[in-house]
Amino acid sequence: MFTNRARQLVIAVFILVLLFSIYERGFEISGIALLAIGVLVWGYFKEGTVILAAKDFHDKNYEQTETLLRQIARPNLLAKKRRGYYEYMMGGIALQKQDFEAAEKHYEIAAQYPLRSVNDHVAALVHVANISLRNHRFDKVEAYLGLAKKQENNLTAKMREVILKLEQEIKQRNK
Repeated sequence: MFTNRARQLVIAVFILVLLFSIYERGFEISGIALLAIGVLVWGYFKEGTVILAAKDFHDKNYEQTETLLRQIARPNLLAKKRRGYYEYMMGGIALQKQDFEAAEKHYEIAAQYPLRSVNDHVAALVHVANISLRNHRFDKVEAYLGLAKKQENNLTAKMREVILKLEQEIKQRNK
């Protein structure tokens, strides 16, 4: 739950503690400092700034969310739970910018990872279906709606309504 800058500052403090404890021959404290540095470095690669960005994303502060997510240099190294939500938020940001191609790409990747809830997973699938519908790729729409409907028992009423609207649009275009 650190920004990259905060993580760097904390690592610098632990390096100072490490050097001082080696100088004073406090090897137990050196081990603890090394462990703390290792956890912070591990967190940089596996956790990133996703948790901080999620708070801003929930508050609809998309600029700050994007700033925090851009600090993640290699999203492919994130833990599975973090990677899915990273892609989900990036898809939402791209959607806000009306960059539908990037949004579709991010939501497709998000749908491959575990998300916070079944509803978020279905929302990612529905976003891909909706964007594909706008791009007249009806086979892709039907495929993603089929995946979304498999979770029908766990959906909210709002998500069911969105799926029904998409199905109605497909029927209208097929006439």
